[in-house]
Amino acid sequence: MARKKNKAKITKGERMLYCYATLAFFVMLGLKIFCGASIGEMKMSIEEMKYNIDQQEKTNESLTMKVNELTSFENVQKVVKEMGLAYNNDNIIVIDK
Repeated sequence: MARKKNKAKITKGERMLYCYATLAFFVMLGLKIFCGASIGEMKMSIEEMKYNIDQQEKTNESLTMKVNELTSFENVQKVVKEMGLAYNNDNIIVIDK
């Protein structure tokens, strides 16, 4: 008696399951690549903003130093003398920060 060998048949449901699993794998792979690129771009943008902020802070510090230099007591006296005004020590008020 010859017995027939049963071939392992893939049912329609299993075939759909495999197709959906494969599709989900490729969709996830695409999302990972897309999101990774977006995150990289965002990180570069953040670093550029940090650099710009640092540069602006240096500029602000430099300008603050210039303002402090120009408003020093010696410069005020010099400007007063250049304008021909009288120097009256009683009218000067020193404010400490």
